[in-house]
Amino acid sequence: MKGENNIRLLSGNHAVSWGVKLARPQVAPLYPITPQTPILEKLTEFHSRGELDAELLTPESEHSAMSACVAASLTGARVFTATSSQGLLLMHELLHYASGARAPIVMFNVNRTPGSPWAFWPDQIDSLSQRDTGWIKMYSESPQESLDTVIQAFRISEKLSLPLMISHDAFYVSHAVEPVALPQQEQVDSFLPAYKPELRLDTSLGQSFGAPIDQATWNRSRRETAAAMARVENEVLETGKAWGELTGRSYAALEHYRTEGAGVVIVTMGSMCGTVRDAVDALREQGSAVGLLKVRQFRPLPVQTLRNSLAGIPCALVLDRNYSPGMGGILHQELKSALFAMDDAPRVHGFLTGVGGVNVASMKIQQLVTEYADAEPSVDSVWVE
Repeated sequence: MKGENNIRLLSGNHAVSWGVKLARPQVAPLYPITPQTPILEKLTEFHSRGELDAELLTPESEHSAMSACVAASLTGARVFTATSSQGLLLMHELLHYASGARAPIVMFNVNRTPGSPWAFWPDQIDSLSQRDTGWIKMYSESPQESLDTVIQAFRISEKLSLPLMISHDAFYVSHAVEPVALPQQEQVDSFLPAYKPELRLDTSLGQSFGAPIDQATWNRSRRETAAAMARVENEVLETGKAWGELTGRSYAALEHYRTEGAGVVIVTMGSMCGTVRDAVDALREQGSAVGLLKVRQFRPLPVQTLRNSLAGIPCALVLDRNYSPGMGGILHQELKSALFAMDDAPRVHGFLTGVGGVNVASMKIQQLVTEYADAEPSVDSVWVE
């Protein structure tokens, strides 16, 4: 049943903080870094007013913050943290440890260019470069989606015993202010029950984590992680449906916009999806059958759903706000792999658009569709001015 929502003007980062507050974490180790800092500041404000009953830790670095997250999570606590760019890169070692320990930590990353050269602009390479660490990875388009995804993330992560990282783009989302519907605390409490894992560090249980193991046992741990990853997409879908029943806002791994009968489908992630919608609407008015396929869940990549969504589509244009040196756009490469050996796969074009936070206007996207809809694709991703 949908309750009345409290509408507030919130930045993307403050929307994240509200989502965290409503989810009632017990421990939140946080280290400030631009442009993530407003998340920490707002949580500190909630805590100082007695509205957030959690232990807020401020360690000396992001590496220490993630160390604290792992330790707290393994005791059975609900844990949240947030970071960005160099902070996420500093955590890299512990990201592997968290996933290997099956610690259901929820982390919010604000996508920002890493150094060097030094900059503060939106670019997804910081989070995408962590794609093999064993974390579920989701990308948010708007402040509302960021709030909703934070709450859903705890339910998904704790159900599957996998850590989950959500990302939204710096400034385009993190500092942009939009109307956001805040769910009632009672709604969230009914949706997200208290976390009570059977396996945890507890002297009464006599269990431990991190003991040295043999090769076969380590191999088995990877297989168990793979089995949990295989359940992620369905859990994202079921959780998104349940959230929709409460709030009227449903979610899934992928989102379709005007893809019915499309001859060209644009595939992208994050804040660029909003600009693509404008371009799609303009092209449809001009008589061009164009749609958007938004990738919300990047890890595990929903391969079969992507194949089903693009089957029979003549052309797909992939827009990447990232650049993997020597490889190109990461989503472009991943999509080509997902569509391998598919008989009715589209021609896939990859474009490096918005790398380093460069603005990509609706007119530029319309131009790409016009120029490449009937062209033969290049193996390499194409830089867009």
